Amino acid sequence: MGSGKRSLTTAAMVLACACAVLSAPGVAYASPTPAPTRTPTPTPTTSPAGKDLEAIRKKLDALYHDAAVATDAYNAAEEQAKQQSAEIVDLARVIVQGQDKLDELKDRAGAAARAQYRGGGLPPEMRLWLSDNPQQYLDGAGRVLQGEHATKGLLAEMTRTQQDLQQYAKDASAQWQKLEANRQAKATAQKEIKKQIAAAEKLESQLQKKEKERLAKLEEEAAYTAQTAWLSSGVLAEISGKASEQGKQAVKFATDQIGKPYEWGAEGPGSYDCSGLTSQAWAAAGHGIPRTSQEQWKQLPHVDVKDMRPGDLIIYFDDASHVAMYIGDGAIVHAPRPGRTVTIAGAGSMPILGVVRPDA
Repeated sequence: MGSGKRSLTTAAMVLACACAVLSAPGVAYASPTPAPTRTPTPTPTTSPAGKDLEAIRKKLDALYHDAAVATDAYNAAEEQAKQQSAEIVDLARVIVQGQDKLDELKDRAGAAARAQYRGGGLPPEMRLWLSDNPQQYLDGAGRVLQGEHATKGLLAEMTRTQQDLQQYAKDASAQWQKLEANRQAKATAQKEIKKQIAAAEKLESQLQKKEKERLAKLEEEAAYTAQTAWLSSGVLAEISGKASEQGKQAVKFATDQIGKPYEWGAEGPGSYDCSGLTSQAWAAAGHGIPRTSQEQWKQLPHVDVKDMRPGDLIIYFDDASHVAMYIGDGAIVHAPRPGRTVTIAGAGSMPILGVVRPDA
């Protein structure tokens, strides 16, 4: 995608053409960057059956937004569970190694104790008096003293090893508790996701074919209105950043996924959720980033909208519940929501929270 300065009209024409190609049924935001001079034809919001389609559209948006929030919670719990499982495995390995070391120390301590026992008997002063070679005895006594010091050091090392093993066991227990808590969090989030999606699907299933067509038109016009307002601010004229080499790779990966279905919790290769797409795109570019949109917002460097370049991630909504990749010319590629596919849309078609740069 080009990333130099474009006039509003040129950018609009480019994206309008892209939308025409990608506006098959099931693709969200069918007209991401239309010409600002166009006046949308009003669409009736009330069906013959008396349904308020605009209210239904807003209700569906709310349901899918709540599903997105729950999906982020699920993904976060999944990532933490993976990390804790890995830490438990590492701790188990350390505990095994520590136990082997303790067994070895015990064997050495036993051997030292047996050696001292065999060298016992008469008091030291009597053994010196009876010795034919006092100097040899004193040399031997020095070695015995060294052995006693070594034995004390051995016992101290055994004590430290036992204490370490006790601490490792406590750490492993704590990680197990966290792992269980995150498993429960995943289960709770999963129920919430299914609940919200089921409610949205039930609401949509109550619409007739013509009502669904009008609803899709309303969604398109809402996205168009938001994108037009964003473009009218003149922001696109200020955006001139060029993609980095990694950014180009990330954009290519993300756009290659166009047409693949949205699936909550998915990281490819056959389907994606919003942050699954962006995290995998940057992983393909050789730069790992956090898994969830909220953690991407928290952990990655922020840049001004006017300074963004292709490959940067745009975070949406006040709760950072959605993320897309900027590809230039005022457009994004993203995995919108259940029932939709990875697609191109206008960068301003949803409320922008901010922009982050993975390879800052």
